[in-house]
Amino acid sequence: MANTIADTRRLFTKPQNLNDAYGPPSNFLEIDVSNPETVGVGRSRYTTYEVRLKTNLPIFKLKESSVRRRYSDFEWLRTELERESKVVVPPLPGKALFRQLPFRGDDGIFDDNFIEERRQGLEQFLNKVAGHPLAQNERCLHMFLQEDTVDRSYTPSKVRQA
Repeated sequence: MANTIADTRRLFTKPQNLNDAYGPPSNFLEIDVSNPETVGVGRSRYTTYEVRLKTNLPIFKLKESSVRRRYSDFEWLRTELERESKVVVPPLPGKALFRQLPFRGDDGIFDDNFIEERRQGLEQFLNKVAGHPLAQNERCLHMFLQEDTVDRSYTPSKVRQA
């Protein structure tokens, strides 16, 4: 049997210049969940969050977008991704049923600290999901991130690159 020797030579690399080091990344996807707003009164009260997207990925038709979503919209997105994609979908931050009980002595689910914790959890969820290459092909994700309203009666499909 012949002895084989591993080739340990390095690939030729060109020196990096300032534009390479500090220029825009070749592919990027930034999603921020921010600016929570509580709207409504009594039982019809809920909190919405601004979801901002910046990207240069060709799969997204808009390179920048900003939409408002409530927690139930995030639940819808998670359910759709579980049903339609082959992606293992991470959990959402909890429903906080205990916080919805009356006579708690605080603002419950409308408490500033709770809203901030939930905002952080929703941002983590979206970045994990949207960063997955298979999830990026799902129409429900594009609708959630880039369209003003979520059409819950949409026809599930894959997104094709332009």
